[in-house]
Amino acid sequence: MNAAMRKPDDGALPTGSRRFDGRRLMALVVKESHQALRDPSTLLIAFVLPVVLLLLFAYAVSLDAKQVRMGVVLESPGASAQSLAAAFAGTRFLDAHFAHDRREVAGQLVSGALRGYVVIPQDFEQRLAQRGREPLVQIITDGSYPNTANYVENYARGVVQSWRAGRSAAPAPAIALEPRYWFNPELESRRALIPGAIAIIMTIIGTMLTALVVAREWERGTMEAILSTPASVAEILIGKLLPYFVLGMLSTLGAVALAVFVFGVPLRGSLAALLLVSAVFMVPALGQGLLISSLARNQFLAAQIALFTGFLPAFMLSGFLYEIDAMPAPIRAMTRLVPARYFVDSLKTVFLAGDIWAVFVPNLLAMTAIGAVFFLLAKRATRKNPE
Repeated sequence: MNAAMRKPDDGALPTGSRRFDGRRLMALVVKESHQALRDPSTLLIAFVLPVVLLLLFAYAVSLDAKQVRMGVVLESPGASAQSLAAAFAGTRFLDAHFAHDRREVAGQLVSGALRGYVVIPQDFEQRLAQRGREPLVQIITDGSYPNTANYVENYARGVVQSWRAGRSAAPAPAIALEPRYWFNPELESRRALIPGAIAIIMTIIGTMLTALVVAREWERGTMEAILSTPASVAEILIGKLLPYFVLGMLSTLGAVALAVFVFGVPLRGSLAALLLVSAVFMVPALGQGLLISSLARNQFLAAQIALFTGFLPAFMLSGFLYEIDAMPAPIRAMTRLVPARYFVDSLKTVFLAGDIWAVFVPNLLAMTAIGAVFFLLAKRATRKNPE
């Protein structure tokens, strides 16, 4: 029979249609694991960088206004004015600096040494006797820091109101409003920021791990050798992802341990739910790094793209610092493409509220879908050499 009419051997499948082989996959995983353990930069990214970044986020990023430097100008020599000045000195939210002339503190406000000052005027006793017809004090703040200016004004008003209520002999009101804060009763910003910081850190770690390591293989030419093996593209990509998935999960556990035992963030949900959410998030994080390394086969370029497409969107568009609901509608739509948005939401829930699956399930589905897209794009961008 003519050779052209012969059927191909059953074992000779065309390139790209090979059956998935678990033994080849395990061989690739073992090879990649040994390579990761021998690479100091990989271990630094996985275990040292999260600790450094979490310490920076915990101590350098804070939304709490405590010990705000504020001047108190005491122009009145009266006993009531002295008592109010003592009330300003007694609050833990303000660091009061006293003066007798507003010209002494005006220059400090301009230079930034003070964030505001309160003037207790000379006629303070007469104003107090008029029972609210005129304001008791003047509050001046530095408007170049709007949030701090609001804090200073509100704290100063609160000190004056509390001091005045303590002096009043009027009976208690029939209805008293007592606010209650769910999930974070102490209103400590660290408890809300650290879970979000873990998500940002894991975005950096997951993206950088695969982006740099695989790009290094492209530079050294070893990736072409792997692609020339009988392993399929899917086996090669999964073999690349699994060792770094384990490293990423170990890094996440280390960050969670720091958050709970060092920074005192409560973990009200279960560890199983936290691990599930983290494991699903590692899929789009690692997949994004794999896609970057497939397109940019240079370590420097891969690192720049990873920071630009991984860190910046996660930091700005995940709800870590900026409320998504306060963003314009087009930006809110863009946040739905950022995996860290769903991870931040899930981590804040599992840390501060507990296991609320009505929140987890949509987030898990979204992260899975984004991860699958990244993996398919990376598979399409990674082509085997024809045999």
